[in-house]
Amino acid sequence: MNTSLKLHGLVAAVHTPFKADGSLNASSVDAQAKLLASQGIKLAFITGSTGESSSMQLAERKEIYSAWKEASAKHGVQVIAHTGSNSVWDARELAAFAQECGFVATSSLAPSYYKPATVQRLVECCAFAASGAPDLPYYYYDIPVLTGVRFNPVDFIKLAKEQIPNFAGIKFTNPDLALYQTTLNYDENVDIPWGVDEWFTGALSVGAKGAVGSSFNFAPALYQNLIKAFEKGDMETAKDCQWKSVQMINILASKGYMGCAKALMGWLGVDLGPARLPQGNPTADQLKELRSELEAIGFFQWAMN
Repeated sequence: MNTSLKLHGLVAAVHTPFKADGSLNASSVDAQAKLLASQGIKLAFITGSTGESSSMQLAERKEIYSAWKEASAKHGVQVIAHTGSNSVWDARELAAFAQECGFVATSSLAPSYYKPATVQRLVECCAFAASGAPDLPYYYYDIPVLTGVRFNPVDFIKLAKEQIPNFAGIKFTNPDLALYQTTLNYDENVDIPWGVDEWFTGALSVGAKGAVGSSFNFAPALYQNLIKAFEKGDMETAKDCQWKSVQMINILASKGYMGCAKALMGWLGVDLGPARLPQGNPTADQLKELRSELEAIGFFQWAMN
């Protein structure tokens, strides 16, 4: 297992490309990886929440893995595969395939229909998923607002270190900065990348070293400049960058974040198609409003390198 891997810097949580009819369009993965590499993004988190994994079939997820295997080798973007599913058997099968593909790590959400009733049961679910890729570092993906599974991450870490041999860390997608700081300070050897783009500056202020985010796909320069400013102690610039992030995300979310984010990627030259049901997509009028509102905050001047 690569024990030196750390999800530091920016990790793009990438979308899954679909055709206009909603079917998979794996051919767009190469363009995704090419754009990330051109923007200095070297890590991609695939088929997670941004990747609409819960709306995908098992075979489709494997097809996307295969496409990213090729794109990773071609463009030098390393891949963390989210394998989570309500079926831990599917999660383990996907983890095994991720290892075959040569990815650098796996991650999984908690099952969320039948939810684990205790933190011990959650660790058992994660251990089962992680066992499919024993040679890869494993990250638990904690996003309680979507899964409804809420346990103290420190309690999870205590058990995971004993029961998951390849446990590496937690993808922490929860705006509770006090809990995040507590988790960071429990064990410095556990990697805890941040997962709420709108609160990135706050996370840096309590010790974050990296983040996994969807808006890193279409605004990498903004966040790279935020990090640079923070590291220099230029908090006015960091604050300004964060405010741009909040405005951008609010604009997208006002018309349906997923569909608007994918449309925005199309404007940047990467056709990802629509979001799948149950997600919605913007109307033609909403797209006009979206572009106008993004132009009003200067998005196309500061988002990309």
